[in-house]
Amino acid sequence: MTTLGNPAVWIPLSALVTGIAAAALYRLALLRYARRRDSRTAAALARYTTRPLLLLLPVVFARFVQPLLDLEPAFDPIVRHVGTLLLILGFGWLLTSLVSAGGELLRGHLLTGVGEERRRKRILTRLAILDRVLTTLIALFTAAAMMVTFPEGRAIGTSILASAGIAALVLGIAARPAAEGLIAGLRVALTEPIHLDDVVIVEGEWGRIEEITSTYVVVRVWDRRRLIVPLSYILEKPFQNWTRSGTDLLAQVTVEVDYTTPVARVREEVGRIVTSSKLWDGEFWNLQVTEAGERTMRLRILASAADSDDAWNIRCEIREELIAWLQEHYPWALPRIRTTAQSDPVSSSSSGTPRRPAS
Repeated sequence: MTTLGNPAVWIPLSALVTGIAAAALYRLALLRYARRRDSRTAAALARYTTRPLLLLLPVVFARFVQPLLDLEPAFDPIVRHVGTLLLILGFGWLLTSLVSAGGELLRGHLLTGVGEERRRKRILTRLAILDRVLTTLIALFTAAAMMVTFPEGRAIGTSILASAGIAALVLGIAARPAAEGLIAGLRVALTEPIHLDDVVIVEGEWGRIEEITSTYVVVRVWDRRRLIVPLSYILEKPFQNWTRSGTDLLAQVTVEVDYTTPVARVREEVGRIVTSSKLWDGEFWNLQVTEAGERTMRLRILASAADSDDAWNIRCEIREELIAWLQEHYPWALPRIRTTAQSDPVSSSSSGTPRRPAS
């Protein structure tokens, strides 16, 4: 009881309890308002900002009551400094939470009534990049503000100002990766070379854009591997984007056949295969002889599909059914190698077998 009666204990404890209670009341009030008015804004604020307020409000109340405490002169600056650091950290956390809440509300508002999948991808990509950039900037400014509170940090800042030329060079070299990442993220958001869920081929790997951060892109490869690609790569090197202007694609199948193959009959069978497939979108199909080689001719089959997955599957389906049909009806149409046996004219002109000379 003597310990609890000590003002140095119950005053800061009361401040902490008051701050936690204020954060809890704030959450309850927002949730109640969200249920009554069906407010998505209040629900998002309650979901994202409660945790940072559980840190920020107790520290704020504790700073208010700190002058009432009879602390020793040696500990008072330390307590004040720790409180300042927690305030900066809590405020930065609150800002990032507000950015996340705002991003969720913007996504819900901008995607309402948007039926086109391509436009949805563009909106989601821009908001994701903007969220990453703002979060990174807030984290950098929060870390810088916390560093300035230390005497050593202020001393470094003074020395940097005193030697501006060297400082500019050092800061430029040190901040170059982060600055390039932020600028690359903004360029990707503005130029839109990729969007979330786009089908791409990067470094010979086929996959989908799974995540776009402020510094790199995650490509989910077809075999479930993840390919991490820097944003600078997307902006500086060529790559294939199969769904940038739309998700529909032309599936291509090439088959090598013998010159005795009846092309018109094969075209009829390909038409039957394509039109009966559930993967064909009904837009286009065609068969053409695209190359006549030394031993075989090449047939190219094109069939339209709604997206890359259907295009891949219909390619496999056409290839499998066409090969099976050729094996059954025209087995000689499959590629063959011809050889011609020709006798020696000298030996063929001889009327008999040569005799062994007498010994």
